[in-house]
Amino acid sequence: MVSRIERDHARFRDIVKGKIKQNLKNYITQGEMIGKIGKQYVSIPVPRIDLPHFRYGMPETGGVSSGDGDVGTPLGPANDPEEATGQGDAGNQPGEHELEIEITFEELAKMMGEELELPRIEPKGSSKIEALRRVYRGVHLIGPRSLVHFKRTYKEALKRQLISGEYDPDDPIIVPTKKDFRFRGWKDIIQPQFNALVVYMMDVSGSMGDEQKEIVRIESFWIDTWLKSQYKNIETRYIVHDASARMVDRDTFFRTKESGGTLISSAYKLCNLLIDREFPPEEWNIYPFHFSDGDNWSSEDTKICVELVRDQLLPKSNLFCYGQVVSRYGSGQFIKDLRDNFKDEEKLILSTIENKDSIIKSIKEFLGKGK
Repeated sequence: MVSRIERDHARFRDIVKGKIKQNLKNYITQGEMIGKIGKQYVSIPVPRIDLPHFRYGMPETGGVSSGDGDVGTPLGPANDPEEATGQGDAGNQPGEHELEIEITFEELAKMMGEELELPRIEPKGSSKIEALRRVYRGVHLIGPRSLVHFKRTYKEALKRQLISGEYDPDDPIIVPTKKDFRFRGWKDIIQPQFNALVVYMMDVSGSMGDEQKEIVRIESFWIDTWLKSQYKNIETRYIVHDASARMVDRDTFFRTKESGGTLISSAYKLCNLLIDREFPPEEWNIYPFHFSDGDNWSSEDTKICVELVRDQLLPKSNLFCYGQVVSRYGSGQFIKDLRDNFKDEEKLILSTIENKDSIIKSIKEFLGKGK
């Protein structure tokens, strides 16, 4: 039986989750939370909320209803000269702090989906990767005690007593014997397991500064959070590029210093090579995300990019998402070229990210179609 304190604590947790959901849009634009990720949980700071408890009042020290007083006499702590002037010794008591609540990624993804009105993703095709799943079907005469089918066991015992005449309606006690016991049966079935590959590509040329990379970092975290709630398994790869592209780990992806010119096609070629070598499209749901300020080296390289997207990346992907982060140094031309060349292409999602406040809009543009 659940104790009253456990019920109260569960209700308190529900209140805290409500506060998190209420302020989720504010958390999405902050990068501090990403650094608080554990293996299964993420810590979120919320305004301090105390569990209900009794608090004893201060001893009566004079004031209204506690003795004589003159007009203008200050009440409460102001009676103390040091309190009134703000002077006195340093305190040794802690101040009010924010409370950090740990929630699972599943809970976080659910809140995100509800708050941003994201539809569930419909995986592309049927995966050849198979997984065993145990289902409990049927009833057996033998089995372990942990799988006793209580309803069927009771029915068998009742039938036996009715047939034998042992059943007494005035004293309806049903005691099963060994032959009455029935057990739940199970069967291991093989079913397709949908998996996903997410490739994050980022322009790290001289025009992409710390602010632009911070936007990419925050948006990538929330995209990861949602996709992980939709797939059993996610493989993530990171590519950075300036005039050339290279595969890096997650830490390097977000910490690489900017330098050099820009050849966007170098990233697209490496992404396509990665897919061909390791992730067959018939077995994987593939999501390339590219973030740049839209400043490419030449129109000739842009033509190569368009061909790669049209002939290679789009046919292999569920979606190809391009986010253009506004930079004072970038020309912003690349998103215009993509828009002109792919006017009716539903699998290509384009998003302009002006600042951190635009992250929510961009995530909805990328993931709002449920593909």
